[in-house]
Amino acid sequence: MVYTGLVAGNRKQQILDIAAVLFAERGFHGVSVHDIGAACGISGPALYKHFSGKDEILARSLTTISEQLLTTGRSRAAAASTADDALTALIDWHIDFALGHPAFIVIQEREWANLDAEERKEVRALQLAYIDVWVDTVRLLRPDLGQPEARAAVQATFGLLNSTPHSARISGGRMRELLQGLALGALARRSS
Repeated sequence: MVYTGLVAGNRKQQILDIAAVLFAERGFHGVSVHDIGAACGISGPALYKHFSGKDEILARSLTTISEQLLTTGRSRAAAASTADDALTALIDWHIDFALGHPAFIVIQEREWANLDAEERKEVRALQLAYIDVWVDTVRLLRPDLGQPEARAAVQATFGLLNSTPHSARISGGRMRELLQGLALGALARRSS
């Protein structure tokens, strides 16, 4: 099966996105370089023009999406005029990601052990920086929460938002609305 229409942009990103879908469907060890090439409409060996192998494809998939989450999260938070707007922008961005790219969530949770230690360190550093953007925003809204509590609240909310590959059994619009309400309820300022 050749995947078309999944990706706008360059060939390298197309390979990463398609490989993520395959890894999510079949598992890292259930996918060959030939499978990835065939799904991209190129020969397996042609993938070696872009990546050294399947291990690098998995690592770049998780690194690239983590970089994108962080960059866009920082940008949306910085562009907001209030902390409330920043939180809403962060939630909307993460919902866009969760509903639009569920394969990356699946491979993050299932294929983590297939990254080498250096790659795990790089991805984890990006993820922690992304969490910090959220924690800083939440602490502006919730001064009652210390740093550890705010981090725990953010990570619990990520658990909720990242459950969509397993729980999104309603329309995309309704799921988005539900997730927005739940995330805001979990993180927004409490009324006195």
